Amino acid sequence: MSGRLDMAGLESLIASGEIDTVVAAFTDMQGRLIGKRVTGRFFLDAVHEEWHACNYLLTVDMEMEPVPGFKAASWDKGYGDFVVKPDLGTLRRIPWLPGTALVLGDICDHEGNELAISPRTMLKRQLGRLGAKGFTAKMASELEFYVFDDSYAEARAKHYRDLKTAGWYIEDYHVLETTKREPLMRAIRNGMEAAGIPVQESKGEWGPGQEELNLVYAEALEMADRHVIYKNGVKEIAYLQGKAVSFMAKWRADLAGNSCHIHGSLWHEDGDRPAFSDGHGETALFRQFLAGLLAVGGDMAYFLAPYVNSYKRFQAGSFAPTNLVWSRDNRTAGFRVLGHGPSTRIECRVPGADVNPYLAFAAFLAAGLHGIEAKLELGPEFRGDAYKSGDVPSVPRSLREAVERLDRSEVLRAAMGDEVIDHYVHAGRWEQAAFDRAVTDWELVRYFERG
Repeated sequence: MSGRLDMAGLESLIASGEIDTVVAAFTDMQGRLIGKRVTGRFFLDAVHEEWHACNYLLTVDMEMEPVPGFKAASWDKGYGDFVVKPDLGTLRRIPWLPGTALVLGDICDHEGNELAISPRTMLKRQLGRLGAKGFTAKMASELEFYVFDDSYAEARAKHYRDLKTAGWYIEDYHVLETTKREPLMRAIRNGMEAAGIPVQESKGEWGPGQEELNLVYAEALEMADRHVIYKNGVKEIAYLQGKAVSFMAKWRADLAGNSCHIHGSLWHEDGDRPAFSDGHGETALFRQFLAGLLAVGGDMAYFLAPYVNSYKRFQAGSFAPTNLVWSRDNRTAGFRVLGHGPSTRIECRVPGADVNPYLAFAAFLAAGLHGIEAKLELGPEFRGDAYKSGDVPSVPRSLREAVERLDRSEVLRAAMGDEVIDHYVHAGRWEQAAFDRAVTDWELVRYFERG
């Protein structure tokens, strides 16, 4: 695939001077690329085998604050290093940055064991469980984002108020309106293709200046890797054009949120035969998997909606789901069944674009595996407007509720381990506490004079 590299190819490009920098990275709990830029020579000499970083990087919040109370790393333990082992199968060129390649890695202890709390390892372990049953997973994530004519520096200087979206009316599928952003979107589409991240298409979304770009369906770990590189790349390409983009789940109360619909299907281990359908229709395995998603949907909400802001997106009539029901090609449902034959798949509409794909994919697969292992029966399809139904399970309404659901989840503790669940419960509670301490603009307007 164009843009992908092996070690021999990279060595040749470094020798010729075409590549001089390698970004060695992993993702933190928030799904951000974290790492180092190393010279091409030093990557070939040492970093292709391993590199080290401070272990606090899996215990920080969005502000990079070392959060107290984690068992994995603390001041009491001295905040030592962990080891990052590059996965050379992820090596690729980054064409929008001159002379640059990138490789993702797995986080390990000093004995070479992958850390259970690492997002990429969490996904790999659920894929391992799936593989033990003779299956693999293919997935896709559909990220939405807003484009602003303000730069990131200008947006910050304006305290993120009165920002100028790169559009001023509802534009869903509009070709004329998206032409105004085509210099940016064309650079993103072509940049991703040249980085070995195949793109299907881009389109205008509902909000003014809102875009969606869909990546080609792929094996689950490969798709998660593509997702995090793509999301970081969109920000970098926008920055290079003097614009800002936001993947916030809900950046403004009166505008549509940014979703990240997740599509998933199981395949037999050879990767060529679908497990969700056969010559007679949807399989029992499909029904069990979907039943598992419905049963565990509330418990896994934190992995789909990890911030206080994430829950502002769940509004009736907004195309973001509020209820955990399944339906066929029905955008009011939390789980939408699409396609037929080999294209049969389940779309989870709960996540926002602020999601960490490794965590979301891992939770999706863990829930489906529960349905398979418990041989759960799938209830009847929901028909009609799910927003109007008050007698069905709902998406948790707040981060606080989602974290408590996760903490009590016997299914996810069995699937991921107490160490993992306790780690992310602690992160979620810290995020909620940070918000609870904040004084917001809404409070000032409402109470400053009249309170």
